[in-house]
Amino acid sequence: MPEEIDVSLIGAYAPDFELPSVDGEVYHLTRYREQFRALAVIFMGNECPIVAQYLDRLKAMQTEFQDQGVSLIGINANDAQQETRDSFAQMKQFAAQMGLNFPYLRDPSQDVARGFGATTTPEVYLIDQAGVICYHGAIDDQPDDANAVTQPYLRRSIEALLAGKAISPTDTAPQGTALSWRKTPVG
Repeated sequence: MPEEIDVSLIGAYAPDFELPSVDGEVYHLTRYREQFRALAVIFMGNECPIVAQYLDRLKAMQTEFQDQGVSLIGINANDAQQETRDSFAQMKQFAAQMGLNFPYLRDPSQDVARGFGATTTPEVYLIDQAGVICYHGAIDDQPDDANAVTQPYLRRSIEALLAGKAISPTDTAPQGTALSWRKTPVG
Protein backbone atom coordinates (compact mmCIF):
# COMPACT_ATOMS: atom_id res chain seq x y z
CA MET A 1 0.00 0.00 0.00
CA PRO A 2 1.53 3.37 -0.99
CA GLU A 3 2.53 5.71 1.80
CA GLU A 4 0.79 9.03 2.15
CA ILE A 5 2.71 11.93 0.66
CA ASP A 6 4.04 14.42 3.21
CA VAL A 7 2.88 17.64 1.58
CA SER A 8 4.24 19.64 4.52
CA LEU A 9 7.58 19.73 2.67
CA ILE A 10 6.12 21.81 -0.16
CA GLY A 11 7.02 25.41 0.63
CA ALA A 12 9.56 24.37 3.28
CA TYR A 13 13.30 24.85 3.00
CA ALA A 14 15.18 21.82 1.71
CA PRO A 15 17.50 20.21 4.24
CA ASP A 16 21.04 21.37 3.61
CA PHE A 17 23.66 18.74 2.83
CA GLU A 18 27.31 18.27 2.03
CA LEU A 19 27.93 14.98 0.22
CA PRO A 20 30.69 13.36 -1.83
CA SER A 21 30.16 12.86 -5.55
CA VAL A 22 31.45 10.22 -7.93
CA ASP A 23 33.29 13.04 -9.75
CA GLY A 24 35.58 13.52 -6.72
CA GLU A 25 33.92 16.77 -5.62
CA VAL A 26 31.92 17.45 -2.47
CA TYR A 27 28.58 19.15 -3.09
CA HIS A 28 27.11 21.51 -0.51
CA LEU A 29 23.47 22.31 -1.31
CA THR A 30 23.64 25.95 -0.19
CA ARG A 31 26.71 26.72 -2.30
CA TYR A 32 25.47 24.68 -5.25
CA ARG A 33 22.04 26.32 -5.42
CA GLU A 34 23.68 29.77 -5.48
CA GLN A 35 24.81 28.85 -9.01
CA PHE A 36 21.41 27.68 -10.25
CA ARG A 37 17.83 28.90 -10.52
CA ALA A 38 16.56 25.43 -9.65
CA LEU A 39 17.84 22.04 -8.56
CA ALA A 40 16.08 18.73 -9.02
CA VAL A 41 17.28 16.33 -6.32
CA ILE A 42 16.57 12.73 -7.33
CA PHE A 43 17.01 9.93 -4.84
CA MET A 44 18.12 6.97 -6.92
CA GLY A 45 19.95 3.65 -6.78
CA ASN A 46 22.16 1.72 -9.18
CA GLU A 47 19.98 -1.39 -9.21
CA CYS A 48 16.52 0.16 -9.19
CA PRO A 49 14.73 -0.95 -12.38
CA ILE A 50 12.57 2.20 -12.40
CA VAL A 51 15.67 4.43 -12.17
CA ALA A 52 17.10 2.51 -15.13
CA GLN A 53 13.95 3.25 -17.13
CA TYR A 54 14.26 6.97 -16.36
CA LEU A 55 18.00 7.54 -16.93
CA ASP A 56 17.71 8.64 -20.56
CA ARG A 57 14.87 11.03 -19.68
CA LEU A 58 16.83 12.48 -16.77
CA LYS A 59 19.95 12.98 -18.89
CA ALA A 60 17.83 14.65 -21.59
CA MET A 61 16.32 17.04 -19.00
CA GLN A 62 19.78 17.91 -17.70
CA THR A 63 20.93 18.70 -21.23
CA GLU A 64 17.78 20.67 -22.03
CA PHE A 65 17.68 22.79 -18.87
CA GLN A 66 21.34 23.26 -17.89
CA ASP A 67 21.72 26.45 -19.97
CA GLN A 68 18.61 27.84 -18.26
CA GLY A 69 20.14 27.60 -14.79
CA VAL A 70 18.81 24.19 -13.75
CA SER A 71 20.73 21.15 -12.59
CA LEU A 72 19.74 17.65 -11.60
CA ILE A 73 21.49 15.99 -8.66
CA GLY A 74 21.27 12.25 -8.06
CA ILE A 75 21.65 11.01 -4.49
CA ASN A 76 22.14 7.36 -3.56
CA ALA A 77 21.17 6.68 0.06
CA ASN A 78 20.72 2.92 -0.16
CA ASP A 79 22.48 0.91 2.54
CA ALA A 80 25.61 -0.44 0.83
CA GLN A 81 25.83 -3.27 3.40
CA GLN A 82 22.56 -4.73 2.10
CA GLU A 83 22.80 -3.44 -1.46
CA THR A 84 26.49 -3.95 -2.32
CA ARG A 85 25.87 -2.72 -5.86
CA ASP A 86 25.09 0.69 -4.34
CA SER A 87 28.55 1.14 -2.80
CA PHE A 88 30.46 4.30 -3.67
CA ALA A 89 32.84 2.33 -5.93
CA GLN A 90 29.87 0.80 -7.76
CA MET A 91 28.26 4.24 -8.06
CA LYS A 92 31.38 5.50 -9.86
CA GLN A 93 31.17 2.59 -12.32
CA PHE A 94 27.43 3.10 -12.78
CA ALA A 95 27.83 6.83 -13.51
CA ALA A 96 30.56 6.12 -16.08
CA GLN A 97 28.71 3.22 -17.76
CA MET A 98 25.43 5.15 -17.94
CA GLY A 99 27.05 8.42 -19.02
CA LEU A 100 25.44 10.47 -16.25
CA ASN A 101 25.68 14.17 -17.07
CA PHE A 102 24.68 15.38 -13.62
CA PRO A 103 26.31 14.97 -10.18
CA TYR A 104 25.73 11.63 -8.44
CA LEU A 105 26.21 11.89 -4.68
CA ARG A 106 26.51 9.35 -1.87
CA ASP A 107 24.48 9.71 1.36
CA PRO A 108 26.26 7.08 3.51
CA SER A 109 24.59 8.08 6.79
CA GLN A 110 21.13 8.28 5.17
CA ASP A 111 20.62 11.55 7.07
CA VAL A 112 19.90 13.49 3.89
CA ALA A 113 17.28 10.98 2.74
CA ARG A 114 15.67 11.12 6.18
CA GLY A 115 15.76 14.93 6.17
CA PHE A 116 13.93 15.04 2.86
CA GLY A 117 11.57 12.23 3.87
CA ALA A 118 12.57 10.15 0.85
CA THR A 119 11.29 6.59 0.79
CA THR A 120 11.59 5.53 -2.86
CA THR A 121 13.98 5.44 -5.79
CA PRO A 122 13.47 7.44 -7.89
CA GLU A 123 11.93 10.23 -5.82
CA VAL A 124 12.24 13.87 -6.90
CA TYR A 125 12.40 17.15 -4.97
CA LEU A 126 12.50 20.36 -7.05
CA ILE A 127 14.16 23.19 -5.14
CA ASP A 128 14.12 26.85 -6.15
CA GLN A 129 17.11 29.18 -5.81
CA ALA A 130 15.98 30.26 -2.34
CA GLY A 131 16.15 26.62 -1.21
CA VAL A 132 12.39 26.06 -1.05
CA ILE A 133 10.90 22.73 -2.12
CA CYS A 134 8.40 23.46 -4.92
CA TYR A 135 7.63 19.97 -6.18
CA HIS A 136 7.93 16.46 -4.77
CA GLY A 137 7.15 13.06 -6.26
CA ALA A 138 7.35 11.21 -9.54
CA ILE A 139 9.31 12.16 -12.65
CA ASP A 140 6.29 11.49 -14.86
CA ASP A 141 3.30 9.15 -15.11
CA GLN A 142 4.88 6.44 -17.30
CA PRO A 143 8.07 4.83 -15.98
CA ASP A 144 7.67 1.93 -18.41
CA ASP A 145 7.29 3.90 -21.63
CA ALA A 146 8.70 7.35 -22.34
CA ASN A 147 6.53 7.59 -25.46
CA ALA A 148 3.33 7.14 -23.43
CA VAL A 149 3.94 9.98 -20.96
CA THR A 150 0.92 12.23 -20.56
CA GLN A 151 1.97 13.92 -17.31
CA PRO A 152 5.63 15.02 -17.39
CA TYR A 153 5.51 16.23 -13.76
CA LEU A 154 9.15 17.17 -13.27
CA ARG A 155 9.55 18.77 -16.70
CA ARG A 156 6.38 20.87 -16.26
CA SER A 157 7.42 21.85 -12.74
CA ILE A 158 10.82 23.05 -13.97
CA GLU A 159 9.20 24.97 -16.84
CA ALA A 160 6.69 26.62 -14.50
CA LEU A 161 9.40 27.55 -12.00
CA LEU A 162 11.57 29.10 -14.74
CA ALA A 163 8.56 31.04 -16.08
CA GLY A 164 7.58 32.29 -12.62
CA LYS A 165 4.27 30.42 -12.75
CA ALA A 166 2.53 28.26 -10.16
CA ILE A 167 3.50 24.60 -10.16
CA SER A 168 0.61 22.17 -10.37
CA PRO A 169 0.49 19.57 -9.07
CA THR A 170 3.05 20.26 -6.35
CA ASP A 171 3.18 16.67 -5.21
CA THR A 172 2.60 13.25 -6.74
CA ALA A 173 3.19 9.72 -5.53
CA PRO A 174 6.71 8.56 -6.43
CA GLN A 175 6.84 5.28 -8.36
CA GLY A 176 9.74 2.97 -7.75
CA THR A 177 11.64 0.77 -5.34
CA ALA A 178 11.76 1.27 -1.58
CA LEU A 179 14.96 2.80 -0.25
CA SER A 180 17.18 0.23 1.44
CA TRP A 181 17.53 1.45 5.04
CA ARG A 182 20.27 0.38 7.42
CA LYS A 183 19.10 -2.11 9.96
CA THR A 184 19.18 -0.70 13.45
CA PRO A 185 20.94 -2.90 15.98
CA VAL A 186 18.70 -4.61 18.52
CA GLY A 187 19.52 -3.27 22.02
